[in-house]
Order: sequence, then structure tokens, then C-alpha cells
Amino acid sequence: MEEARLLVSEIYLHLGGCRDYGFRDQIQRAAVSVMSNIAEGFDRGSNKEFVQYLIISRGSLSEVKSLAYAGLDIGHLDQKNFEAVMKRCNRISNILNGFIRFLKSSQRKA
Repeated sequence: MEEARLLVSEIYLHLGGCRDYGFRDQIQRAAVSVMSNIAEGFDRGSNKEFVQYLIISRGSLSEVKSLAYAGLDIGHLDQKNFEAVMKRCNRISNILNGFIRFLKSSQRKA
């Protein structure tokens, strides 16, 4: 999903100079996890498995949002970058939720 790729790019761009390596690495790993779980789920053999990976992806997305709030509070993200990350996260969340609903109602198994 292109939006997930863009989220990874944004996180790396906005936090590239952050010297809080633990924080930076955690939010970067969470963002990559969003994208990776979508890809891994897509390659699974059934809608049920795909949905499970999309739910994991949604959990990683929640982690990115939580860390973005922390990043804003402690000064790692300015307001503009925080809002950009949150806007993208909300778009991805809406897409994931819609896709999960679609897959749960679809009879297609592959």
C-alpha cells in the first residue's frame, strides 16, 4: 500500500537527525511493520490470514500514533510534522478498516 510506504518515508525524514536512538528506532520499526504486515498478509493463502496480518498492521499503526504523540511532547517532532504523520496514519487506518471489512465479507479465498 502506497500510503504505508509514504509513512515510512515520512518517519525516516522527520526523525533522521534525532539523537534519541531508542525512540527513533522504535517508531521507525513500527512504521516499517505497518507496511511489512500488509505485504506479508497479501501473500497468505486465505482472506482469514490476510485479515489477521492487517489487524497486526493496524496495531503497529497505533504504536506509530502513540509514539508520534510522545515525539511531539518531548520535542522530537514539531507540530507540522506531527500533524502530517497523524494525517497519514488516519488515512491508513481508514483504508485498513475498509479492507478488513471487505475481506471478511468476500467469498474469495485467494
